[in-house]
Amino acid sequence: MHIVVLSDTHLREGKSLPKIVWDHLEKADLILHAGDLTHMSLINELACIAPVRGVSGNCDGWDVRLPDQDIVECESLKIGLIHGSSGKGKTTPERAYYAFLESEVDIIVFGHSHSPFMEWRNGILLFNPGSPTDKRREQNFSFGLMDIEHGQVKAKHVCF
Repeated sequence: MHIVVLSDTHLREGKSLPKIVWDHLEKADLILHAGDLTHMSLINELACIAPVRGVSGNCDGWDVRLPDQDIVECESLKIGLIHGSSGKGKTTPERAYYAFLESEVDIIVFGHSHSPFMEWRNGILLFNPGSPTDKRREQNFSFGLMDIEHGQVKAKHVCF
């Protein structure tokens, strides 16, 4: 299963994702969005390509009606999906990790910081794709790719 992972797109009406992101989306079996869409039209566009699972972020508009967190099953793996802007913990990765501490997840996808992040913690992959449209303090824009096959995950960032 090929998954494209997005977060913190912060798109205003009439704006779109960069072409490099659309090129990768065309090959997706599943699209995950870890919040801060700002409006639902992006989810609707993405859903024309592949199934989409998303969560709300702290900057989402009134029309974004998504859960605060979700668990997505892909083959035999469970992916916890959260924005990461609130909860227990001092850093965004800590908040994401603690949000799923009582759940049996294999991967936690989160956003909020706009910074690409990948780390294994106690057998769980913590993954933040960064942002393809709002790099803030980062040198590059980014998004994530995950391939899940036979119960194994291979994840990477695409930086541009």
